[in-house]
Amino acid sequence: MIEQLTRGLEFQSRALVLRSERQRILAGNIANADTPHYRAMDFDFKAAMQKATGNAAGADSMARTNARHVNAPAAGPATASSIQYRNPVQPSLDSNSVDMDLERMQFADNAIRFEATLRFLNGHIRTMQQAIRGDQG
Repeated sequence: MIEQLTRGLEFQSRALVLRSERQRILAGNIANADTPHYRAMDFDFKAAMQKATGNAAGADSMARTNARHVNAPAAGPATASSIQYRNPVQPSLDSNSVDMDLERMQFADNAIRFEATLRFLNGHIRTMQQAIRGDQG
C-alpha cells in the first residue's frame, strides 16, 4: 500500500536531487569564471535521470525474479563518470572554458525547473495529507 502512495513521489524526488547537483556544478562554473585553465563542467540531465530511475538502456540493475525482492538502490546523483567538460564556444587567452552568458542561462533554467519540481512535490504531499485527513478541499 505504501508503495502505491510513494511511487509518484520517487521520480520527482530523484529529479530534485539531480537538479540540486546540477545547480552545484553550474555554480562552480560561475565561481571559477576567472580561474585560468578552468574547464566548465555539466552533465546530461536526461541521461542521469534515466539512470537514476533505472530506465536507461543497459541499466546497472539486477533482475528481480520475485515480486518480494528488494530493489537495488539507485545510483548517486551525478557520478564522476557522467560529468563532462563543456566545449568552449569561444577560446580565451587563459584557457578558461566558462561562457558566463551560457552558465547564467543554464543556472536560471535549472533553478526554475528545480522550483517547479519542488512545487509539484509539495502539491502532491498536500493532496495526500488532505486525503488522509479526509478534507474536502
